[in-house]
Formats: sequence, C-alpha cells, structure tokens
Amino acid sequence: MSKKKEQFSVFDHVLVPKHEIVPDSEVEAILAELRVESKDRLPKILPTDPCVKALKAKRGDLIRILRKEPTGEAVYYRVVV
Repeated sequence: MSKKKEQFSVFDHVLVPKHEIVPDSEVEAILAELRVESKDRLPKILPTDPCVKALKAKRGDLIRILRKEPTGEAVYYRVVV
C-alpha cells in the first residue's frame, strides 16, 4: 500500500504574496509607466525561487508581485534572470 503524497503549493502559505507572469502585451505599458527603458533595469528574481518554479516562468519573464500592505495593496515587478 502506497500513500499518495499531497502536493504542497507555495502559494497556499499565508506569508507568500500573489505572483503572476505579466503577459507580453502588457510589458511595454508597464515599462513606460515605470519610466524604465528595458526590463534589464528592473530588480531580478532567480529561476530557483520557489514561486518562479511554481509559475513555470522562464528567463526574461516579468513577474508581478501583489503584496498586502497596511495602506492597501502594493505592486512589485521582478525579471527572471
């Protein structure tokens, strides 16, 4: 008899904010809004990050992170390197 191991999702944890891959169609508008000339100028996130692995993001993808703050919701962006 083998027991099935439950799959754990990193996003189920209360301390992990929502992560999502930004569609290519939105990237240029976001860069313009942030007044950044290219994704290379944004903060980086490693492909070994558990959230990046769970999203199956690849190098060059832009990740939107939505964090709950005392004043509301804050949006952060990271580029997978």
